[in-house]
Amino acid sequence: MTARIIDGKVISADVRARVADEVKRLKDEHGITPGLAVVLVGNDPASEVYVRSKHKQTNEAGMASFEHRLPADVAQDELLALIKKLNADPSVHGILVQLPLPKGLDSTVVIDAIDPAKDVDGLNPVNAGRLASGLFALTPCTPLGCIIMAKQVHNSLEGMNAIVIGRSNLVGKPLVQLLLNENATVTIAHSRSRDLPALCRQADLVFAAVGRPEMVKGDWIKPGATVIDVGINRTPSPDGRKDKLVGDVAFHEAKEVAGAITPVPGGVGLMTVACLLVNTVRAACAIHGLPKPAV
Repeated sequence: MTARIIDGKVISADVRARVADEVKRLKDEHGITPGLAVVLVGNDPASEVYVRSKHKQTNEAGMASFEHRLPADVAQDELLALIKKLNADPSVHGILVQLPLPKGLDSTVVIDAIDPAKDVDGLNPVNAGRLASGLFALTPCTPLGCIIMAKQVHNSLEGMNAIVIGRSNLVGKPLVQLLLNENATVTIAHSRSRDLPALCRQADLVFAAVGRPEMVKGDWIKPGATVIDVGINRTPSPDGRKDKLVGDVAFHEAKEVAGAITPVPGGVGLMTVACLLVNTVRAACAIHGLPKPAV
């Protein structure tokens, strides 16, 4: 048996199309154009690529896109002043400060300064607390994408045994909360968990977000399980020419055992920007006191 490939390209395109429909409806019925402001500090090459992708997809969805580029040596007070300005701007419904920030800037202070109602990265402690309490919250985009992908395979996650490998604030912890909200039974594990392979073999759903190349082996997977690989790791290619991207799961081994699996690249990474657009539309509706959009 070879696993079904969960195609991030197809699923993310569907999500973006539904976002575009909701954006059109908000414009036609309420005269509201959701606006996303992205703040890029410095010129980290990977961050530049992400920001270009976000700008392009925001525009394609019919939203307003605002880019703010600051030098790497910007003073923290200047960055906080920009965030304060964006918090007060009624045309901006979502604010994203591209991480990581250059040395000398405190990302915790910066994230705390973003209005929780506009925190489309879902990292402000207010949103983390609301998510943990089962209340409406803007949720980190990658975990949201993981849930959407899992539900492409299973109509309901209720009662399923899920394991989340990784406990970061960006992926692991919010993903656990989202799974609990879906009524799954959740184990949160990490690189120091005892007998991690045995824990994995009990899971119907495996979410690998530990940041170690191909750590999760094929014999860790329960036959027929759904595997969502969040990892994006650069490893030297055998010919020594160009680095290749691999996930946290040994894909070629796991796909012979799993029922469904996400590839790397072409999986969860494509969902992250799509879910950023989802969060921006949700934020726009909440800010204007409108019902949650159908996306």
